[in-house]
Amino acid sequence: MSGAADSEEVGVEFTEIEYSVADGIATIVLDREARMNAFTGQMCDELVTACEAVDADDAVRALVVTGRGRAFCAGADLGDGGGTFDYRGRDRNERYGEVDGVARDRGGVVALRFAALRVPVIAAINGPAVGVGATMTLPMDVRLAGASARFGFVFARLGIVPEAASSWFLPRIVGISRAMEWAMTARVFGAREALEGGLVSRVLPDEDLLDAAYALAREVVENTSPVSVAVTRRMMWSMLSASSPWEAHALDSRAVVELGRDGDAAEGVTAFLEKRAPDFPLRRTRDHTDLVPPWPGRP
Repeated sequence: MSGAADSEEVGVEFTEIEYSVADGIATIVLDREARMNAFTGQMCDELVTACEAVDADDAVRALVVTGRGRAFCAGADLGDGGGTFDYRGRDRNERYGEVDGVARDRGGVVALRFAALRVPVIAAINGPAVGVGATMTLPMDVRLAGASARFGFVFARLGIVPEAASSWFLPRIVGISRAMEWAMTARVFGAREALEGGLVSRVLPDEDLLDAAYALAREVVENTSPVSVAVTRRMMWSMLSASSPWEAHALDSRAVVELGRDGDAAEGVTAFLEKRAPDFPLRRTRDHTDLVPPWPGRP
């Protein structure tokens, strides 16, 4: 793709992910190929930084996340052996603080940062996505899987529990029965079962996976208002926990009034009538940023 910007050009140096922007599409590649892109504290920090770069850049209209090599992410790096999940004595809250008096889990830090983005996020799952490699994708808007993709919510096999706020996200995506089946058996399953369960929306030949993800992202870039998409994303996710459709109706009504009288609505209708591509004037970093409250709202 043309018009590419790499990590250095946006003022950030990464060692465990690769970040680039081209033609309105940002790409994050999990980049620890020798370790099947296993998740570390450093990777957490870099993913958060990349998300911050996405949100600050009006040139970015969509984000694609994938893995380097034959895996998406094989889960947490288990290099510390039996002590991998023993966090006693480790300073884990310096950057991200605490929640309910304990240091935040790093998977949740990443998942909630993806959730808070104001651009659509497309996961191109190109191989094993296990543990945090699966849970970090749950706040992403569309998950596409290559035929070789494998998934596993394997936490019970390791004597721990699902993290990354997946006890909230997973049942809402696939239903409580399927979520419990996958969590309580902790088994690894293939792309076809993930499709049947609603975890992914499409399964593609491995060689077509990234092309499909970028084609979907280009639809967003070429056809939609960045402010409309940003507001819609926040509306859709935040209404998953609304107590009544009246909450959605109230928010819809306010958004229709505010956006309907602004420049993107006029341009969208005019472009449609003139049978041309739209050139939307609004920018998501400055316009209607307070229309929907920040989501997820931190307690």
